Amino acid sequence: MLRVEEQQAPVEFSPELISKFDDIVSRYPEGKQKSALLPVLHLVQAEFGWLSAPAMDKVAAYLKLQDIEVYEVASFYSMYFLRPQGRYVLEVCRTGPCCLVGAEKIMDHIEQQLGVKEGDVTPDGLFSWRGVECLAACGYAPVLQIGPEYTFYENLTNESVDKLITDLKAKGNN
Repeated sequence: MLRVEEQQAPVEFSPELISKFDDIVSRYPEGKQKSALLPVLHLVQAEFGWLSAPAMDKVAAYLKLQDIEVYEVASFYSMYFLRPQGRYVLEVCRTGPCCLVGAEKIMDHIEQQLGVKEGDVTPDGLFSWRGVECLAACGYAPVLQIGPEYTFYENLTNESVDKLITDLKAKGNN
């Protein structure tokens, strides 16, 4: 887990990242740069793994917005992370259909296997997990997706989750 001072360290965007921002902003009419906020936040999160306050402040300055406008958007959408995450983020559907066939038991199992509570990061930095709203695969429940690629895994069992974690550990340690 990062210390507070590491989480709040100044952020610098690379020239390549700024170039991508410029391309996105150029798609919108003059004065409508706020329309670029969602894709710009996606790029920042892809670069840094999450959206720290300094990163969001830097985005606000780039888009000529108030800091709070960026915070409001980033905190509204569940696809943005406002704290450090693991390299692999396991997101388990926790809506009705998935819960009826064992999603809550899968979440308990993930917590036991990884040894961290929902939203926390494993000591090796490889994993974090959380329950999310509908992943639109009710017929294959329980389901989870793993970021950052958002690969879906369906018809989960404790055994399939164990294999998935083992495979990701092997991949992550290479």
